[in-house]
Amino acid sequence: MLWIKNLVRISPTTSSVGNVFRNPESYTLSSFFCTALQRQQQVSETVQAKEDVANDVLEPQRYDGLAPTREGEKPRVLVLGSGWAGCRLMKGIDTSIYDVVCVSPRNHMVFTPLLASTCVGTLEFRSVAEPISRIQPAISREPGSYYFLANCSKLDADNHEVHCETVTEGSSTLKPWKFKIAYDKLILACGAEASTFGINGVLENAIFLREVHHAQEIRRKLLLNLMLSEVPGISHGEKKRLLHCVVVGGGPTGVEFSGELSDFIMKDVRQRYAHVKDDIRVTLIEARDILSSFDDRLRHYAIKQLNKSGVKLVRGIVKEVKPQKLILDDGTEVPYGLLVWSTGVGPSSFVRSLGFPKDPGGRIGIDEWMRVPSAQDVFAIGDCSGYLASTGKSTLPALAQVAEREGKYLANLLNVMGKAGGGRAMSAKDMELGEPFVYKHLGSMATIGRYKALVDLRESKEGKGISMAGFVSWFIWRSAYLTRVVSWRNRFYVAINWLTTFVFGRDISRI
Repeated sequence: MLWIKNLVRISPTTSSVGNVFRNPESYTLSSFFCTALQRQQQVSETVQAKEDVANDVLEPQRYDGLAPTREGEKPRVLVLGSGWAGCRLMKGIDTSIYDVVCVSPRNHMVFTPLLASTCVGTLEFRSVAEPISRIQPAISREPGSYYFLANCSKLDADNHEVHCETVTEGSSTLKPWKFKIAYDKLILACGAEASTFGINGVLENAIFLREVHHAQEIRRKLLLNLMLSEVPGISHGEKKRLLHCVVVGGGPTGVEFSGELSDFIMKDVRQRYAHVKDDIRVTLIEARDILSSFDDRLRHYAIKQLNKSGVKLVRGIVKEVKPQKLILDDGTEVPYGLLVWSTGVGPSSFVRSLGFPKDPGGRIGIDEWMRVPSAQDVFAIGDCSGYLASTGKSTLPALAQVAEREGKYLANLLNVMGKAGGGRAMSAKDMELGEPFVYKHLGSMATIGRYKALVDLRESKEGKGISMAGFVSWFIWRSAYLTRVVSWRNRFYVAINWLTTFVFGRDISRI
């Protein structure tokens, strides 16, 4: 292309070149070459643009993230997690004082008390999931507030920043990339993970019941086993294994799922899967007593009702889990088609990796004001935190009501700090924080199926208060949770789902 440029170049010292433009034929020729040159450049630019777009798809552009806030900008509150604690804090934070940034691998909050009902079709999955943008609208409206679908990989408390990595699904999607977020106040509300107690095979073969995708997996597996059990040629032994549902853990979650499952079997499976109705069964395995936090009278009532519903209660400790059976400590082998693991929670790998002092259970150690004493402007709430031994306070249970009330308390505390000028980083060292957090237990509730439930409104197992069981308790249980659902939108969904299930039965479509 260099000879074309030389041909059309005008030189003031060469008269022959100037004559080219006086000659009409020469002018036409030079115009042709100029037009060809422009077209060639346009083609090259178009090809380069397409290559740049393709490269951006294959290799996303990395960016630094959010820099520290400056004077004139609102201080930034960074929330890690979207559980009960983190979402209640975001709901209560004053967005006229703070910008709110949330980092979580899910963009919604799960109303966990009703999660077991979605496994058998009593409720739809969207009825128990509330988008973060509805809980705190500023995240999708305000210029300094954001939600990022990511996990925190590293915390640098000295420099007031966290290192994050985006969450993707499989190799066919965008490659994960890393970024940093500077904060003025950091809220660790990253929750906990299911406890496996180091038992071999649990992670590979059991399904937990903590997220919506867990409930979806349980539902698909349950309906798949029901349909496979009717296929011609299946041996009787294999049919019994496929239709054996085993629940490990006798806490409220395990008992409620067992009750919902027995209801599903009694009312729907026996009508729509008549060929296998006598083979499907539920076994609940617990190392100690089921519902140990409830009154003894209520526990005995629950055991009696579960037995009436066909749930077999087994006391034992799981020693090993294999793909189609589990082994108890006494050597008993229990075949299963569906295994649901609900034995409590423990600190996550991210929490264990943090260098902060821990409580006796391995969770992030905090003081009475939800602060992490060893790091300025860092707070921890929910299942990931616990009181340090130096506070003299006992560890609070990993319950939704504990996390929710901690989030509400800390939101009010941060609002007070912000109004007093302590919202920015390193600005609240000597500030008076007011009354410390005090937890008062409001009681416990659990459904056991067949329009029966337990309601224990005592502050402690030894205290005095109201405790009841039966149909009235079931009505109280449903009424209480209907009012506690986060939004009117989801309350409407839940009420309609309950009504349609009562009239038409549960949906058994495997989608």
